[in-house]
Amino acid sequence: MSKKVHFTLFLFFISHFNYSQGWLPMGSRSQSLANASVCLADVWSYHHNPAATANVESFGVGLSYENRFLLKELQSQGFVLVAPLKNGALSGGAQSYGFNNYRTYRVGMGYSLNLTEVLTAGVQLNYHMIRLTQQYGNHQTVTAELGLMAKVTDDWDFGFSVFNLGRNKLSEFMDDRYTTMLRFGTSYQVSRIVLLVAELEKNIDYPLRSKFGVEYSPAKQFFVRGGFATAPIELSFGMGYRFADALLFDFGAAYHQQLGWCPNVSFSYLFK
Repeated sequence: MSKKVHFTLFLFFISHFNYSQGWLPMGSRSQSLANASVCLADVWSYHHNPAATANVESFGVGLSYENRFLLKELQSQGFVLVAPLKNGALSGGAQSYGFNNYRTYRVGMGYSLNLTEVLTAGVQLNYHMIRLTQQYGNHQTVTAELGLMAKVTDDWDFGFSVFNLGRNKLSEFMDDRYTTMLRFGTSYQVSRIVLLVAELEKNIDYPLRSKFGVEYSPAKQFFVRGGFATAPIELSFGMGYRFADALLFDFGAAYHQQLGWCPNVSFSYLFK
């Protein structure tokens, strides 16, 4: 059997233990809300919807870590920065996932623009590399991402994003391709202390997922979060604390009905 076939079969096997080839959610706030994050406007929007970065008001950076299913081989690390402009924002980020014998990398840059008072759009280019031991080498490609955000009222938003517009090919074997991910969601600020989020996520290769989350802020600097997702069923929860309106520390965990726990933690800093 050829090296390409071995490579693709391994990727097919490991895809059952992660989200998808090329795309992973980042940041504990998102993960605590079942990753219903296409409408969240924070520094981690770079990883969820490039259009939402236009609503970030201060230059910010962030670091994230997740250990999927408590396996050292399925660790992911993420980095992000967002630089607001007069009319929009520039963003950049990176992500690493896996271990020595199987690792994926994603590095990219994005730009978002305020089209009108209620509508923003964002585009992003991502460089990907999958490395599978020295024997099998690596695969590299560049994908494109598009996002839209609409503000219906001051408290109600809609968001849409599509990852890997070109359906980039991973291998000739069985026409294997990097994931194309479509996400459509909404967020509603019920009150100063309660935020509701909901989202539909469609991975081209898997069934439609429904995701719901709630963020509760009993004190100005403190946040409690919970989420629920279907297909497969996944429960999540977490907390966050903001220090001096600049440093935000988030942590949480998700529970998969078959594979178990995924603890995560992230830090973000806004330069006032």
